[in-house]
Amino acid sequence: MTLKQLQYIITVADTGNITEAARKLFIAQPSLTASIHELESEYGITLFTRGNKGVELTPEGDEFLGYARQVLEQANLINERYTGKPGGKQRFCVSAQHYSFAVEAFVKLLKEYGGEKYEFHMRETQTYEIIDDVAHLRSEIGILYINSFNETVIRKTLRDNNLSFNRIFKAKPHVFLGKENPLAKKRKLTLEDLKPYPRLSYEQGSHNSFYFSEEILSTVDCDKELVVCDRATLFNMLIGLIGYTICSGVISEELNGPNIIAKPLDVDDYMEIGYILPQAIHPSQLTVRYIDYLKKLSPKR
Repeated sequence: MTLKQLQYIITVADTGNITEAARKLFIAQPSLTASIHELESEYGITLFTRGNKGVELTPEGDEFLGYARQVLEQANLINERYTGKPGGKQRFCVSAQHYSFAVEAFVKLLKEYGGEKYEFHMRETQTYEIIDDVAHLRSEIGILYINSFNETVIRKTLRDNNLSFNRIFKAKPHVFLGKENPLAKKRKLTLEDLKPYPRLSYEQGSHNSFYFSEEILSTVDCDKELVVCDRATLFNMLIGLIGYTICSGVISEELNGPNIIAKPLDVDDYMEIGYILPQAIHPSQLTVRYIDYLKKLSPKR
């Protein structure tokens, strides 16, 4: 295995096409194909499946790609440290539940470390996908919550994927509302107060289990359910349909505007919001700095 071969694999995966990858790498297509076969033979794995429309990563190829990206990132850091030459594009990826403080930390990290060339990914996605992204090194770090209801399932899933959970802060449940919602006048809300209104939650795909729900108290019966895939839609529906969602209560008015407010929910529950990391890999400089920003932006509770 060589660093050049790892770069070949990444380029093929990014383009999904051997011919296009060879053009970008300035090598002949047969040479690129031979290099991939050599690497596959060395490790006894199949990295790509080949079809009429190009190539796709196999499951083991997807796992290998995560390690390849990590190795090249570390090699670039070594090169930059000891030669003084820029190491190319800064690359960083976060997978998270829909938390504005995680986005705000991402923005601050990008402003500090982006430089002239960068490729940063902020994936607000489903809970199981967050775990899968970090387990397969598609993302350096994941952000999610645990509580007494989901802890056993989430921690087992993390252990099965060799991931660790690290708490950032513990939050009491809150309700996000549009500021014109009649409930916005109350100092504190109860589950009984919420009954007449539509409850919004985030789609969890094929792993749509209560244990992977992004919202706590998801098992509480509700007559009006709205399921969405992104934060903008959820916020628009909170306002337009006089709905609500149960959350941590942490919101950035700078990023999300003044029309969404948070009210405490009078229930005996909590959310431990934290980050997940691979146990076997030392976090990169960008990951460590991102964690610093997460901690600085988290509420002091």
